[in-house]
Amino acid sequence: MPWTNQTGGNGPTRGPWGRPPQGGGGGNRPPDLEELLRRSQERLRGILPGGFTTGSLLILLLGIVVVWLFSGFYFVGAREQGIVLRFGKYVARTAPGLNYHLPWPIETVETPEVTRENQINIGYGQVTDTNGQTNTEDLPEESLMLTGDENIVDVNFTVYWVIKDAGAFLFNVENPQDNPDAVIKAVAESAMREVVGQNQIERILTQDREPVQIQVRNLMQKTLDEYGAGVTVTRVQMQKVDPPLEVISAYRDVQAARADQERLRNEAEAYANKIIPEARGQAARIVQEAQAYKQQVIAEASGEAKRFVSVYDEYRKAPDVTRKRMYLETMSRLLAPMSKVIVDENAAKNIIPYLPPQALGKSAPENVTVTAPSAAVPSVSNADGSGQ
Repeated sequence: MPWTNQTGGNGPTRGPWGRPPQGGGGGNRPPDLEELLRRSQERLRGILPGGFTTGSLLILLLGIVVVWLFSGFYFVGAREQGIVLRFGKYVARTAPGLNYHLPWPIETVETPEVTRENQINIGYGQVTDTNGQTNTEDLPEESLMLTGDENIVDVNFTVYWVIKDAGAFLFNVENPQDNPDAVIKAVAESAMREVVGQNQIERILTQDREPVQIQVRNLMQKTLDEYGAGVTVTRVQMQKVDPPLEVISAYRDVQAARADQERLRNEAEAYANKIIPEARGQAARIVQEAQAYKQQVIAEASGEAKRFVSVYDEYRKAPDVTRKRMYLETMSRLLAPMSKVIVDENAAKNIIPYLPPQALGKSAPENVTVTAPSAAVPSVSNADGSGQ
């Protein structure tokens, strides 16, 4: 209903503030502030018990101010970091515990977790089926990468990161509250593609997985520091590194052949490490035996030479005695192992001139004959008749 007809057309015209227009001209006049304040006081008296006074209004306003000031207290958890914003601008960082900031709308606070390790899976994802089981789903658009030798490799890896500067993370990363992993994932995928593009597929599949992980982490950290993201990449872990499905069987055969090659090489090195010390030991033993034999021969020759010299010296002093002694020593040495028969001179005439060697015993030489001549000294003669 328009203000010019508040009574339905039967009564006097009233203005928007409940009073008829003044002056008879029907023109709009500004509201009477005193009348508005009086009506507001009357309404407050009807609401507040016990009436309403100016002192009560001051107490009410003071209570509202106190509550507003106390609303500035906030608590930061042990795993959080407080970021104070003044009219939306970052002004301070607070430690865990009870803190205070100017109440809203002057200052607000954000408390992101800075010690929790976040995880991002790249190249694969976790999918829950209708039975509630979680399965791994490959994402070819993220996992297929081109190597330095123009081959395609399927890489699934996981990135672990934490917030080191909450202020930088909140203001330099896009949508840090709704999707904080977007920037980290983009940087990780870009760094992995760059590092894989600098290496050959064979080295990535075998011995260079750990160096690739380190290079990707360092490159990610450098890029995020340039962005001022306030993030620390703790580690990068490659979960699966395989060729494409079309050629994976052939690559596995190659890996098996290389494993056999490595095994045979290790066996050969083990055999070499075993046989070489044995050969060296035998060579050292032969050398030591030869040296010992050398010393023995030299010592024996020296002894024989000294004995000969000593015998010669004695021979020069008494030639006859030495010659006889040498003869007796030689004969005793030669006749000692032989069987001998000694015949008395008086009984020599009763002895048969010929005595077969078999009668002397089994140890007697077959070509030796013992006779007893009529001479005073018995003699031993050989079979050929030569005497001694």
